[in-house]
Amino acid sequence: MEISILTVCYLIGSVTFILGLKMLSSSALAWKGNLIAAVGMGIAILGTIFLYEEDGVKLHNYGWIFGGIFIGTVAGYLAAKQVKMTAMPEMVSLFNGMGGACAMLISIIEFRHLVDVSGGEVHGGSLFIIILGMIIGSVSFAGSMIAWGKLSGNVKDFSFNGQHIVNLIFLGIIVVLTVMVLSGSPQEGAGYFYAILALSLFYGILFVFPIGGADMPVVISLLNSFTGVAAACGGLLYNNKVMLTGGILVGAAGTLLTILMCKAMNRSLTNVLIGSFGGASKVAAGGAAKEQGNYKEMSVSDAAMVMNYAQKVIIVPGYGLAVAQAQHTCHELENFLTAKGVDVKYAIHPVAGRMPGHMNVLLAEANISDEKMLEMELANEEFPTTDVVLILGANDVVNPAAKDDPSSPIYGMPILEVGLAKTVIMNKRSMRPGYAGIDNDLFFQPKTSMLFGDAKDVIQQILADIKSF
Repeated sequence: MEISILTVCYLIGSVTFILGLKMLSSSALAWKGNLIAAVGMGIAILGTIFLYEEDGVKLHNYGWIFGGIFIGTVAGYLAAKQVKMTAMPEMVSLFNGMGGACAMLISIIEFRHLVDVSGGEVHGGSLFIIILGMIIGSVSFAGSMIAWGKLSGNVKDFSFNGQHIVNLIFLGIIVVLTVMVLSGSPQEGAGYFYAILALSLFYGILFVFPIGGADMPVVISLLNSFTGVAAACGGLLYNNKVMLTGGILVGAAGTLLTILMCKAMNRSLTNVLIGSFGGASKVAAGGAAKEQGNYKEMSVSDAAMVMNYAQKVIIVPGYGLAVAQAQHTCHELENFLTAKGVDVKYAIHPVAGRMPGHMNVLLAEANISDEKMLEMELANEEFPTTDVVLILGANDVVNPAAKDDPSSPIYGMPILEVGLAKTVIMNKRSMRPGYAGIDNDLFFQPKTSMLFGDAKDVIQQILADIKSF
C-alpha cells in the first residue's frame, strides 16, 4: 500500500513539473507555475522521506534530513529575496552549480558504497550511470562557479592558443579512464574514478574560462541542461520516477533553449561543447581601433518632443535598464504614451542581458504584457514603420557591425535592426563599449542620437516633459 501511495506522490510531482514548465511560458502565469511545481516537489520529497523503503528498511535519520532542508530553505529564501535584478544571472548560475554539485556528490557516495560492498556483483549499467552523473555534474558545478564569477566581475576571461585541442584531450582521457573503470571492479577502478572526478572539474573550468561578452547567456543555458541530465542520472540510479522526470524536463528544456540561443547568436553548438564559444571576442576587440565619425547628443526635452508626436515607439531594453531598475518607470511611460494614442512595444533580443530571458523577466516584474514584447524577427519587421526607437542600455544586440563588419568579433550575429526606424535614441551612461568589449557603430549613424544618463532618471524626465506638453 505504501509503495502505491509513493507512486502517486511521484506521479503528482511529475505532472506538476510539466504544468509548471508550461505555465512559465506566460509571465502572467509564471508565478503560479513556479508555485505548482514547488508544491509537487514538496509532495515528492515528503513521500520519499516517509514512504520510501529498500530491503524493508525505511529512512530513519530524520534529524539530518530536516535539518538540511531547513538550512537550505532559509538560505535559498533569503538569497532570492535580497537579490537584485542585475544579480539574477549570478544567482541562477550559483543555484545551477549547486544542482550539479548535488549530482556529483550522489555519484561519489554511491561509488564509495560499491567499493565497500565486497564480494557482490556490480551491474555495469549502474556503474556507468554513476560515472556519467559524476562527470556531467562535475562539469556543471565547476563551469557554473566560473560563470558566477564572470557575471559578478570577479573572474576574467582566460584563453590560450590550442585550447580546443587541450579540451578535447581532456575529454579523451576522461573517456579512456571511464572505460577502464567499467572493465574492472569498483575496488580496482577507485583511483581511476577519482582521477575522472578531478579531470571533469578541471574541464568544467576550462570549458567556461574563455567564454565572455554576449555569449554568456548561451553557456548558462547549456550548463543548466547539463544539471538536468545529471539529475536524470540520479533518477535512473535510484529508480526515482519524479527525479528522472524533473531531470529530463530540465535537460530537454535547457538543450532546446541552448540550440535556440546558438541560432540567435549564429554560432555552432559544436564550438560551445569544446569550450571555445566567444573566446576570441575580447582578443579581437583589443586590436586597432576603428575610425569613427562624430556622434550627436540629444537633450531630454528633445527626446520627449519626438516621442510625444510619434505614432509608433519601440523600446529596446538592455542590461542598463536592469542596472537602473527602471522597468516600472518604463511601464509608466508606456502607459502614458498609449493613452495618448501612441503604439508602444518592446523589442527583445534572445541574448539581451546576462542570461536567457533576462529582459522578459525584467519587464514581467513590472507587469508589462507579453503581447507587448516582440521577438527579434517580429521586431525587425516593424522597425521600418517605427517613428522612434528608444534603446535603454542595450548595446551589442543592436550593433550594426554584426552585419556590416566582417572583422568584428560579433559578425554574423543576428541583431535588432533598429537603424531601419526613422529616429533612434540611444540611452547610455557613457560611450563605453558593451559587455562584448567592442565599439558600437550605431552610436555614429545619422539617425542615432545619444541620450546620456541613468535610464530611470532619463525616463522620469522624459515622462515629466511629455506630461507638460
